[in-house]
Amino acid sequence: MTKRQIKIALAGNPNSGKTTLFNAFTGLKQKVGNYPGITVEKKTGKSTFSADIDAKIIDLPGAYSLFPKSLDEEVSQQVLCNNTDEDYPNVTVIIADATNLRRSIFLLTQVIDLNMNVVLALNMVDIATKKGIIVNVDLLSEALGIQVVAINARKRKGIDSLKEAIVNALDEKPRKPFLDVSKIFKGVIERANEIRGIENNYASFLSLCKQKLSGEVINRCALNQLCKKHEIIPERAQAKETVKRYKAIDKIILSTVKKGAPVGRYQFTKRVDDLLIHPVLGYVVFLSILFLLFQAVFSWSAYPMELIDGLFTDLSIWTANAMPQGMLNDLVVNGILAGLGGIVIFVPQIAFLFAFIAFLEDTGYMARVSFITDKLLRGVGLNGRSIIPLLSGAACAVPAIMSARTISSWKERLITIMVTPLMSCSARLPVYTLIIAMIIPAEDFLGFNLQGLVLMIFYLIGFVSAIVVAYLMKFIIKSQERSYYIMEMPSYKIPDWKTVIYTIVEKVKVFLFDAGKIIIAVSIVLWFLSSFAPGNKFEKIEQQWAGKSDAEMHIAADKLEASYAGMIGKTIEPAIKPLGFDWKIGISLITSFAAREVFVGTMSTIYSVGDDNIQSIQERLKNVKNQDTGKAFFTPAVGVSLMLFYAFAMQCMSTLAIVYRETKHWKWPTIQFLYMGVLAYLSSFIAYQILS
Repeated sequence: MTKRQIKIALAGNPNSGKTTLFNAFTGLKQKVGNYPGITVEKKTGKSTFSADIDAKIIDLPGAYSLFPKSLDEEVSQQVLCNNTDEDYPNVTVIIADATNLRRSIFLLTQVIDLNMNVVLALNMVDIATKKGIIVNVDLLSEALGIQVVAINARKRKGIDSLKEAIVNALDEKPRKPFLDVSKIFKGVIERANEIRGIENNYASFLSLCKQKLSGEVINRCALNQLCKKHEIIPERAQAKETVKRYKAIDKIILSTVKKGAPVGRYQFTKRVDDLLIHPVLGYVVFLSILFLLFQAVFSWSAYPMELIDGLFTDLSIWTANAMPQGMLNDLVVNGILAGLGGIVIFVPQIAFLFAFIAFLEDTGYMARVSFITDKLLRGVGLNGRSIIPLLSGAACAVPAIMSARTISSWKERLITIMVTPLMSCSARLPVYTLIIAMIIPAEDFLGFNLQGLVLMIFYLIGFVSAIVVAYLMKFIIKSQERSYYIMEMPSYKIPDWKTVIYTIVEKVKVFLFDAGKIIIAVSIVLWFLSSFAPGNKFEKIEQQWAGKSDAEMHIAADKLEASYAGMIGKTIEPAIKPLGFDWKIGISLITSFAAREVFVGTMSTIYSVGDDNIQSIQERLKNVKNQDTGKAFFTPAVGVSLMLFYAFAMQCMSTLAIVYRETKHWKWPTIQFLYMGVLAYLSSFIAYQILS
């Protein structure tokens, strides 16, 4: 029997539990991409609804209204108002926060008036009850004319009932419009329906207010003439409709929701908020949480990193012995395995980083961070919404820049995009931890891990530099647009561990497979460039050292220097020598422009070629000697200089591509690339000259 395939759109306000419900429906059957032509993240998944129905679940970006104020809301509006869109749903599920029902069902009533098949999922009912808010679900369903299902998405309660309601709603339109706009704008809506050739009052109202209803051919000129004739100004018409809609919503809330005394726990929550959003103590708590994060990244991940390091070393030894000696053996062991081993070892640290970020978002704490930083950020040309992209930049700049679409002001959004790559992303983490492990002793300072402290300092350097650059851009980028910042504080929640785990798995998969493909390709190319040279240079080197002591070591070093890779490195060496870098690091800098993660794999590959002694990347680099002094090459001066270069340089083609797509102009990614490059070079130069 062929199963029926349906599409379910999940829509609702931010922090309403949309993503948690999406995970409850789909589990790990998820796919992350972008909406066509747009860099807003698109999450879809599969779910079985009954024996004969399979569903595609679409998690729409958070929205408050079908009158979009941000690019995220615009995407949701376009999917819901466009019946030719590939994601146009058979049923729309509006997820509403039962603790804030008035604001949550505003979007729902608009969808009802579009005459769409819709179900209301009333989430967080348990929290509402503890706050003294009692919602009569049956009365609410009767008042709205649609099915209403109480759920707890976090505990997976009510999911089966919701699935049943969705199946029933496939052939069930709302029983009545929520707000008949034809009574507010008499004579106008009917005429707009005639012009559009579609009998849908609210869709015609949206068209009159110049909202895009893609997929239909409308006579814009005739609609403009209609507005002019009846003196309808779209902005005022929208405001008038919004006031009427909220009045109708308030009547329903009054008849279906009862408020009593909150449980004592929520009085305690207020006292917690008094601490977390305090103008001084709030920052102290935030910095303490960051401190804990970086302590964990170094301390808690040490054992799994040692385990992975040992596994790759054993695998390399086994492979070297199992395969016949020759070029293929050298490629697999010193090219591919050396490159991959250098990046897989950092997966535990990446996992801890994403786990902490997901944990903070899921508890509701990130909204508090956004609130307390608004005043600070507004002084440098940003606003509270900018902190989310900035903090997300600690994971990856690409989705962080995409998340800036929630910022309504063009100037503040552009400045946020321009400075977000200064935040130290997870791709820089392997570089930092590798170098810190070499130049900073694994000791405690005042009872804390010293390496973790240094790591936190470098992350703070990224944040402080982003603030300083944003302040300068505030005066360079001109705009007369006035900005505003309004947000609702979500209630505190115990993290949904399944959601946190899904996030970790998804992000680590992206980190491993996206970076892994690049690393394998770069490792193979580097192995070739490092293993071959023009003419008969390698033969001459072998003849030169024949019969001499330590011949193998000298031959390997001289061959690498004479190889194609060595020639490339030597070409750029004069430019980077003032920074304390040699030609081998120069090669790593070049390959890192594909992705910063490639640095570790490149270093591992370069220092493995021609060396039969299989070691971890840390051991290899610790044994590197300065040819001029005979001492260790990676001194504190070189290490700090290199970390500062990676802290500031724009070495990520994906980020530049996203900036271009977001700004629609090559000017901004070009400026970003140049200013970050100059900042990287100058900071490295100054640090090396002072410390050496």
